[in-house]
Amino acid sequence: MNQDLFLIGVDGGGSGTRVVLGDASGRELAQAASGPSGLGLGVERAWQSIAAGCGEAFASAGVALDWSRCVLGCGLAGVNNREWLAAFRAQAPAVAGLAVESDAYTTLLGAHGGAHGVIVALGTGSVAAALDGDGECRIIGGFGYPSGDEASGAWLGLRAIVHAQQSLDGRVPRDDLAHALLAHTGAHDRDSLVVWLCEANQTAYARLAPIVIAHRAHPFAARLLGEAGVEVGKMIAALDSSASLPVALCGGLGAPLRDYVPLACQSRLREPLADSAHGGLQLAQREAERIAG
Repeated sequence: MNQDLFLIGVDGGGSGTRVVLGDASGRELAQAASGPSGLGLGVERAWQSIAAGCGEAFASAGVALDWSRCVLGCGLAGVNNREWLAAFRAQAPAVAGLAVESDAYTTLLGAHGGAHGVIVALGTGSVAAALDGDGECRIIGGFGYPSGDEASGAWLGLRAIVHAQQSLDGRVPRDDLAHALLAHTGAHDRDSLVVWLCEANQTAYARLAPIVIAHRAHPFAARLLGEAGVEVGKMIAALDSSASLPVALCGGLGAPLRDYVPLACQSRLREPLADSAHGGLQLAQREAERIAG
């Protein structure tokens, strides 16, 4: 393998991008974070965020960024849309190599170190995947905002804001949860909340999820989190009918939702070995080996 190459693992979602920079052997040199790079928010924006994260990682390592020496392994939300994926590839800088997979796949690689198992990735969106004994990857969920991505941050936020809406109408009390949601949006009455709603995207809704978690004892929030746990359980069951594979909950909401996963799944829960960005680094290493022939 060309020892002048750099390997870059990228985890790109709707709330942010994480980058891991490695040398040609995969030894980690630096990490960085930047803005969202999920393809649903735009391909140009995705590359801007990836470039910003890569630039910061190279700067941290004290090395000049030279795209021609970089092999990227990208795990991105939205790659199942073939038009978005084609546009993403078309707008890529002149890199030495580029491998692009679903962020579910790179999360799976990172969480179980390439061994068979199940992951449920819970961030701005959600998706679940399993790697079987033959190395085949099966992905479920991840149909996207607003109709899919059950138990995700956007899914929680989209439902949580209903409590704030109803509190403004007097349908439910203007309690601490309602006040916290309204304070986050900056809304003080019906019209100002409608303005926020008209402008909100999946990222904006996902930013409400920490408020739900902080008010987990509130009956509305508790019910919502319980529903999220049920959805996680359904994903696990769909991927592993034998109920025998280890399961890792990944992403920013993995740990907060752990206690809401059905008891039948609890004994199989494992901490992920590494994150999706490190799974992307594994993907980049495979791509570099493929290029080397």
